[in-house]
Amino acid sequence: MQPKCPSDSAIEMTELVLPNDTNYLGNLLGGRLMHWVDIAAALAAMKHSGRVCVTASVDSISFFEPIKLGHVVRIYATVNRAFRTSMEVGVKVLREDPINGSTAHVATAYLTFVAIDQYGKPLLVPPIEPRSAEEKRRYEAAEIRRQQRLEQRELLRKRHEEVQSEQRTSAC
Repeated sequence: MQPKCPSDSAIEMTELVLPNDTNYLGNLLGGRLMHWVDIAAALAAMKHSGRVCVTASVDSISFFEPIKLGHVVRIYATVNRAFRTSMEVGVKVLREDPINGSTAHVATAYLTFVAIDQYGKPLLVPPIEPRSAEEKRRYEAAEIRRQQRLEQRELLRKRHEEVQSEQRTSAC
């Protein structure tokens, strides 16, 4: 497979925060933003792989400040690194106040997607070939996050097995 540049997968999504998107304080609901982030990340993964992609994990999402009713939300998603069948997608969220023109970086997220066939089986994805210094930095950081994710998954798997074993013994 031919390597692709991260910028080839870039997605920009724009949303307007409406009353149905907010809580009692007039702030965008975190779950609504997470939904938008997942959609943008999925589009970037599909653009990179040329395949249907599913969310394998939301590795982190950090909220820095609230987004208010009437603000414009700009979501930027790019594949940071491709592994065998999975891809890490980095997402940056900006909010714009159309009244006073201010802009702020309000959230960052990292998600993992897997390309699949019509039977739900994982498919190989093209490798990433970073070009700019920023793309190379994100590429290297994605490997570190992947190792942490795999270690965490192994710990959770072991804990799950322990709980299952305890439940079997206590049932006797």
